Amino acid sequence: MFEFKKYSLNIKGRLVEIDKPLVMGIVNATPDSFYDRSRVLDFDAIEARVREMVEQGADIIDIGACSTRPGAVVATAEQEMERLNVAVAAARKAAGDSMIISIDTYRADVARHCVEQLGADIINDISGGDLDTDMHASVAQLQVPYIVMHMRGTPATMQQLTDYDGDVAAVVLEDLAHKIDALHQLGVNDVISDPGFGFAKTVEQNYRLLSCLEVFHSLEVPLLVGVSRKSMIQKVLNCTAGEALNGTTVINTIAMMKGAHILRVHDVKAAVEARTLVSFTINQ
Repeated sequence: MFEFKKYSLNIKGRLVEIDKPLVMGIVNATPDSFYDRSRVLDFDAIEARVREMVEQGADIIDIGACSTRPGAVVATAEQEMERLNVAVAAARKAAGDSMIISIDTYRADVARHCVEQLGADIINDISGGDLDTDMHASVAQLQVPYIVMHMRGTPATMQQLTDYDGDVAAVVLEDLAHKIDALHQLGVNDVISDPGFGFAKTVEQNYRLLSCLEVFHSLEVPLLVGVSRKSMIQKVLNCTAGEALNGTTVINTIAMMKGAHILRVHDVKAAVEARTLVSFTINQ
């Protein structure tokens, strides 16, 4: 078991301690996210979903309005912002101003709008800045924590880009290290790393990343793991996304045993219960 390393995040001047794994609840304000039960499109539905997540113990709410599954229709920046205007307002009504709101976007203009106009707290970028070269500079100006994820290509092309020169974990680690160093040089103080499970990785490569997850602690930043109901679970268990909760919980438990700091999940209650049991075990 990897010893949990504590970090803190500066959320608009408020110091948030990461002294245990945090649970990030996923809110998909899109009509075509890969897990259909996660889709919530109108104000009332989003408010109800967020309220439920808060009651179940979510620490962060992560809101996305542009599906990044393979084959998805890409929303325009204007559509994405319109959806986020509704979603963030509904989330704030349900969760209050103290809840940490993360925005899942790879567009710098959308990130700026959400932070400056909607009061978002964190930017979660699946491309790590590759899909919008203005993103890193924008986050540095906004001075909000930034989740840098590893991906190759675009959501439409990523699964054709799984040939790695050497060990996938070493390649992903090196890529994230270069980006984190560049972000620090720009003045982004709070960076969170995400190896990008399911993005430009085969099933075997995903489990290779999981098996040596500890190496990502060498980046000296908090580590996010997002495996919730993904195909890496479905393909091994021969199940659907709707049937993948048990597999998700198993992998989240492994990730916590390896020191993960944030779990990005569709099912908050199950993740919180897994965290409770892992913490109880560690403290014996």
